[in-house]
Amino acid sequence: MNHSMREDALRHLPGLICHEDEPLFHEAWEAGAFAMVLQLCEAGYFTWSEWTTALAREIKTGADRSEANPGEAYYLRWLAALEGLCAEKALVTRTEAEERKAAWRRAYLETPHGQPVELAIGSGRSRREC
Repeated sequence: MNHSMREDALRHLPGLICHEDEPLFHEAWEAGAFAMVLQLCEAGYFTWSEWTTALAREIKTGADRSEANPGEAYYLRWLAALEGLCAEKALVTRTEAEERKAAWRRAYLETPHGQPVELAIGSGRSRREC
């Protein structure tokens, strides 16, 4: 997906609320989830149409929930749609995704404040997230 296609895609995302006076992402994880979708789409794991359909379905499913922070709720739905689409496309099982989320949560809770969170991946390698 080239730059102009990305800009066009952003304009057509369901439920995205953009205000000129505030950032598109309020937290680093939101930008990370956004980037993962773009990378997986560009790599051909799913089409942009499949993605927007999955996101719209997740937004519709969550429409009955009342949220104090609609911006955060949007990216929580974004993440849920990504997890669902990855499971649907057999890129990861729901069990694997839940296990990975639990591992990140444990690593986050065990990391001293101000230190990078590290998650072991396989034999001795680790990944850092600030």
